[in-house]
Amino acid sequence: MKVKEKELFRIGEIAKRAGVTARTIRYYEELGLIDTPTRKGASHRLYTLKDLNALKRIKQLKNYGLTLSEIKEISDLAATDPTGQKGKAKLIASYIKKRQEALEKKNKLEEYIKELEWHIEQLRNVKNFNACPGTECAECEFVNICEFADINPGN
Repeated sequence: MKVKEKELFRIGEIAKRAGVTARTIRYYEELGLIDTPTRKGASHRLYTLKDLNALKRIKQLKNYGLTLSEIKEISDLAATDPTGQKGKAKLIASYIKKRQEALEKKNKLEEYIKELEWHIEQLRNVKNFNACPGTECAECEFVNICEFADINPGN
């Protein structure tokens, strides 16, 4: 599905090609993320290939976790800086921030997975589930790391 450079799209068609809804496009126009299109006569909004590219870029940036206000800031920088360096620098900074957030989430998930693995192993090894914590704590190989072991008054 090749697109001609001067091709114009109605809102439904560009929405479909960009993978968004017409309502989303109107909202992006309100926010200033895309230009309000020209109208043919008094009827249909007509969008350009530039608009399609902008919609796809917005969708891509949202998928990477950027907020619409962050995307607007980058878009505004790009519009005022013909070299594109300011927008590029802001996007790089945003990606670095998102990468750091993702690494932090990854570390928390890894800790959670280790915790679950410990609980699975502990539960597989306990002889009497109803006695844990309790009489088995003295013999349990996990007594030093179990958060319940100190509850048992018999230990």
